[in-house]
Amino acid sequence: QVQLVESGGGLVQPGGSLRLSCAASGSIFSIHAMGWYRQGPGKQRELVASIIRGGITNYADSVKGRFTISSGNVKNTMYLEMTSLRPEDTAVYYCNFLVASNSYWGQGTQVTVSS
Repeated sequence: QVQLVESGGGLVQPGGSLRLSCAASGSIFSIHAMGWYRQGPGKQRELVASIIRGGITNYADSVKGRFTISSGNVKNTMYLEMTSLRPEDTAVYYCNFLVASNSYWGQGTQVTVSS
């Protein structure tokens, strides 16, 4: 079993920055991909950014140039650096690990961008 825990969400003004963290624990032998998703009010969950084995990253068009996904120096950790935040970035952010053929999700962390 794999458990993911996100942290770092909160309330920030437009133009501000936040750093989300995701720590995984449990039986992790091979991570194929990691990603951050978000679900805004009344919206479907969408992919924000992902990183696959080898370090190849992918971003949603709406966050390119503003968000950066990275894996941590500590094993099985992942980060999402968010800058120039906009009100439309308001959402619950979830981390996801693809381990073998299984997909694991964290509980989510709220990010609210408002003045």
